[in-house]
Amino acid sequence: MKKNSYDTIIVGCGTAGIFAGYELQKLMPGMDILMLEQGKDIYNRMCPIVEKRVSTCINCNSCGIMNGFGGAGAFSDGKYNFTTQFGGWLNEYLDSNKIMDLIEYVDTINVSFGATLKRYSTNSPEAREIARKALSHDLHLLEADVKHLGTENNRQILTKIFDYLSERVEISCESGVESIEKQEAGYKITLTNGKAAVCKYLIVAPGRSGAEWFAAQCRKLNLQLINNQVDIGVRVELPARVFENITDIVYESKFLYRTKLYGDLVRTFCMNPYGHVVSENVDGIITVNGHSYTDPAYRSENTNFAILVSNRFTKPFNEPYQYGKRIASLSNMLGGGVLVQRFGDLIKGKRTNEHRLAQSFTVPTLKATPGDLSLVLTKRHLDNIIEMINALDKIAPGTANYDTLLYGVEVKFYSSRLLLTSEFETELPGFYAIGDGAGITRGLSQAAASGIHVARVIAEK
Repeated sequence: MKKNSYDTIIVGCGTAGIFAGYELQKLMPGMDILMLEQGKDIYNRMCPIVEKRVSTCINCNSCGIMNGFGGAGAFSDGKYNFTTQFGGWLNEYLDSNKIMDLIEYVDTINVSFGATLKRYSTNSPEAREIARKALSHDLHLLEADVKHLGTENNRQILTKIFDYLSERVEISCESGVESIEKQEAGYKITLTNGKAAVCKYLIVAPGRSGAEWFAAQCRKLNLQLINNQVDIGVRVELPARVFENITDIVYESKFLYRTKLYGDLVRTFCMNPYGHVVSENVDGIITVNGHSYTDPAYRSENTNFAILVSNRFTKPFNEPYQYGKRIASLSNMLGGGVLVQRFGDLIKGKRTNEHRLAQSFTVPTLKATPGDLSLVLTKRHLDNIIEMINALDKIAPGTANYDTLLYGVEVKFYSSRLLLTSEFETELPGFYAIGDGAGITRGLSQAAASGIHVARVIAEK
């Protein structure tokens, strides 16, 4: 920090924080804005796994995939969804038409920094036929247009945005926030290095990696929090040909299914055609995810996607975040990180070992430890996942092949949600919370939209 007083401080330079800063400086060019980020800037963000320097996570002090300018989305494959059906809960605060206007506006900004114009849609005749066939097996295809920015292009876009913002606002990376304090005329932000600054308006956009820290700060400020959900499952990897009749048309298919055995909601998530399975570090716990590149040179022969089981808890239990981390930690304990198992081995109750994995026709894109997911996930989770795979096999024959690979575990944490107004203002005046870390979004488009909205609110004030 160059000073100790600002008009507005934005905590977190993920998608929500970036677009809040972008819109605020555009509407209020004379405003004194500070953007704080605990990770590195976009030029120095790196992951040894992504760069092929190591094959497994080495527990960097600050995870390059999860933290840094661009947030967790920087190393994602950059799926930008045009919908209010998924990707967040902004429709609980704003009119759906307004949300779509915000999402379209963010897209124009991305395009100005180099994003593709190509969209995939579920509204084409071919996509509607896929939805019809899926429905006959009780699989529900969610409707949306989507752009695939690509892992490599996503980072290039963020680099251009970083350069643009750096000339107009103060960005301080490697500046973790220790505490937030309410003061008479605003808020005091104290960094982990002891430096402090005050501001009139405070926007907190901590992202997923800062969710627990933010929840702790909110409790200290006596702000109400609600969080009773976590999604737990596996990442599936199989030959790209199995799903190409679907992915070539809609690119990312999001299917919802209610299991017959338990009546639980299961969904596919983050589908990556010709992609790569990757690991990521969430507060010291190694979980699994997926990426996909637009450049054919970086494509694999496989498609990967998550199958997630939604867990919504009732009182007195109120720590779903910890529940998800504990399950993921079992995988880390047994395999030193991510486990991988062939679907056929799981069905037969066999542990996949190096010998069995070497016989697989599906070649893994992530070096993971062969093991037994039944020692990690609960019976209910596994029953739901198996039933979902068998259902998907009816619309994409080959999904339930013996050599389909299951990586575990994949956990999607739902950040604690604050009591917010339609302006995303907390119970404390001038204190706003946005993005995934505030529990109101779950993806690039709605996170960015929340940042634009709160910037316009502050500019009007």
